[in-house]
Amino acid sequence: MNLRSSNKILAQAAIILFFFWVIALILLTRPLLNNQQSEVSNDVLQRLSKAVSELESLKVRNQELQWILTNFSHEAQSGKINENVVERLRSTLEDKIRVPISFGGLEKKLTDGPSKEYEVKRRAIYRGVQEIWYFVQQELEKLKKKGHDQNAPELASLIQEILNSGKEHEIVLLNDLQELSSMEGHDAWRTTESRALSDLVQRRLHYLQNPVDCSKARKLVCNLNKSCGYGCQIHHAAYCFIMAYATKRTLILNSKKWRYHRGGWEKVFLPLSDTCTDPSGLDRSNWPGTNETQVIELPIVDMLSPRPPFLPLAIPRDLSDRMIRLHGDPQVWWIGQFMKYLLRYQPETQKMLDQAKEKMNFKMPVVGVHVRRTDKVGTEAAFHSIDEYMLFVADFFNKMEMKEKVPVRRVYLASDDPSVLPEAKKKYPDYEFLGDVSIAKGAAVATRYTDSSLRGILVDIHMLAHSDHLVCTFSSQVCRLAYEIMQTLHPDASSKFKSLDDIYYYGGQGPHQQTAIYSHKGHRTGEISMEVGDVIGIAGNHWDGYSKGINERTKQSGLYPSFKAVDKYNIVDFPVYSEVAVAA
Repeated sequence: MNLRSSNKILAQAAIILFFFWVIALILLTRPLLNNQQSEVSNDVLQRLSKAVSELESLKVRNQELQWILTNFSHEAQSGKINENVVERLRSTLEDKIRVPISFGGLEKKLTDGPSKEYEVKRRAIYRGVQEIWYFVQQELEKLKKKGHDQNAPELASLIQEILNSGKEHEIVLLNDLQELSSMEGHDAWRTTESRALSDLVQRRLHYLQNPVDCSKARKLVCNLNKSCGYGCQIHHAAYCFIMAYATKRTLILNSKKWRYHRGGWEKVFLPLSDTCTDPSGLDRSNWPGTNETQVIELPIVDMLSPRPPFLPLAIPRDLSDRMIRLHGDPQVWWIGQFMKYLLRYQPETQKMLDQAKEKMNFKMPVVGVHVRRTDKVGTEAAFHSIDEYMLFVADFFNKMEMKEKVPVRRVYLASDDPSVLPEAKKKYPDYEFLGDVSIAKGAAVATRYTDSSLRGILVDIHMLAHSDHLVCTFSSQVCRLAYEIMQTLHPDASSKFKSLDDIYYYGGQGPHQQTAIYSHKGHRTGEISMEVGDVIGIAGNHWDGYSKGINERTKQSGLYPSFKAVDKYNIVDFPVYSEVAVAA
């Protein structure tokens, strides 16, 4: 709630107080005004005495109410006001003046939360500050390099001082924006809305997966046999689940002889259904089948034909307004909800994770770092040194220390390269590193599909997702999976990451597009021009103030300023699941 709303409440309370004070005076003095006798009777004197007594009582009550309103004003000005504060004020005032009080629907306005436009703009400003610093930092780094190349160490030193000071400015601005977000009083709404929206999706998934009569249910069969790593296979299962939701078919996950656990999916995670695991039916067909086909088998996403419109990064129309209002990346939030249902641990798995967390003394604050090497480097991703990751780890803790003391700079370090953890401990003795070299050894290609390797990858992803911030490469499926799970643990964790390479994507996704909100005339080599409203197919963010993409109107391909375009969400008609009530 802003200060103007707070002042309005104070004014209402003051008017109420004044109103009852005036009524009391009228009631008590009316006999005096109506008395036509010249002599003051004993009765009048008694009434005057009583009036004085009542006025003394009113004075005390007035002082009490002033104290209440002063405290309320302080809470309002500190930005801590919410519906609980309003309710407490109303209850206290009613107790003092013995009359029911209403603040004209103010409580409902508080629980209604901010507008979608406000939330979108607030997050856009936060990203804008980051983007302008990416640009300035990159340009200054170029100048510093020129200073070194031209043997001008004083110039290079001066530029480094500017970089250091500029970074502090960025940190303070971002901190201020986060504090402002809390001060306007909508955090309670964000938490409540996040819980309610997630609960609705989870109940829809439970309804879908638990038909009354499995023998008559329409089914979608997904074989967990994709030849790839753990993160890739989990994403394959999630793609199948999204397809099941969109076609309103119960997902049957065939995981017999799963390469990560011969006992199948249910040995690690809870079954997807309590009532329907039988893949049989009256008739069967490969995708796409027909609406009447009872059982349809789904191929891997790479072989899917025809491709339906509801593949990631599509979001459902009936929930889109709530998702966009709540979350900075609703496309990831949506995928996270399927991960939340899929990755419900068996009690033994949960116990193993809890024990691992306790053994390594996993505590907040902590930054999760994932360093992907081995088979990725040179094929799908570039090599990144541990120093590159630690730059952003330091940024996180420096930002935190602008507001509070950080006793331990703690890092959970996961990697498929056993040399990374010892190297980090040696290079950065001021940090406390959590992790297990044996997990890295088990992640090697030769030992990737053993039971110990599965336990290791489960621990790594769990700890990365539960970290305060994630530094990794989005070219890695493990990194993206941890980021997706992270969205289920916070109202909005869309800014709790730093990727050293790609922007977020989902394997086999449909087009990722942006819309130009400002025109731009390309003036540097490699830049493209765009007009307001142009649709840009984005290929990536270079984290230097520029993104790469193709203008679908002009067919130009190249760089454009990242802040001049925003995501264009692919909003699609999914089933609305009217059988599931919106409110629990």
